[in-house]
Amino acid sequence: MKIWAIANQKGGVGKTTSVVSLGGLLAQQGKRVLVMDLDPHGSLTSYFKLDPDNIEQSVFDLFMHQGKVPDGLPEQLITATSCQGMDIMPASTALATLERRMVGVDGMGLIISKTLAMLWEQYDYVLLDNSPSLGVLMINALAASQQLVVPVQTEFLAIKGLERMMHTLEMVIRSQKSNLRHLILPTMFDRRTQASTQSLRTIKKTWGDNVWKYAIPVDTKFRDASMAGVVPSELDPTTHGVRAYAKLLQTLNDLTSSQA
Repeated sequence: MKIWAIANQKGGVGKTTSVVSLGGLLAQQGKRVLVMDLDPHGSLTSYFKLDPDNIEQSVFDLFMHQGKVPDGLPEQLITATSCQGMDIMPASTALATLERRMVGVDGMGLIISKTLAMLWEQYDYVLLDNSPSLGVLMINALAASQQLVVPVQTEFLAIKGLERMMHTLEMVIRSQKSNLRHLILPTMFDRRTQASTQSLRTIKKTWGDNVWKYAIPVDTKFRDASMAGVVPSELDPTTHGVRAYAKLLQTLNDLTSSQA
């Protein structure tokens, strides 16, 4: 099983689009894919026409057992998506209460790791869509993942958010004594604008080899796919955005294979 976390402390940078695009491409290659929504906003859940406000079983249930994951619970929380071969463990807006509920409870940073250990033989890939804040959910995702992808919109304010995210990552790596590999992913790139071009140049100059050598372009087909509740490659496999994610998928597979 390969586990990739898609995270940034700034919202609106393309995290959910990256999850559904990569997950869809993998499923269409015949891989068994699980996407997990670790964001109380439930964007990934809503993408597949599920309601995070009213859903009965969700990721939230994993955290209700004093740091343990009961046998059989993860399977109960999984549902199919519109993309054959890709399942989802959806989010509930109740996830927003986790920080308050978890005060004084030990072992809460490894819930997702324990859950995925129980699903290890069932999936080839797991993609974790994260909350745009540092807390128990992001700590869980970073602890469980083998590869972190940090989407960043190619615009000035997003770069400021990226600085905070990289500082957070450094703190987590030090505290967990891990060496989580990360890849910064420029998104929403519009080569027609000077602001986007200059921002991409700044990102690559500042973070160097940790930045993917390409960028995900602005693509209206992503919005169309979201409205239809289907993965972008199902709506139109030839679009510029889908082709860019196919390149990214190859890069991520190469990186995680080299870690094996």
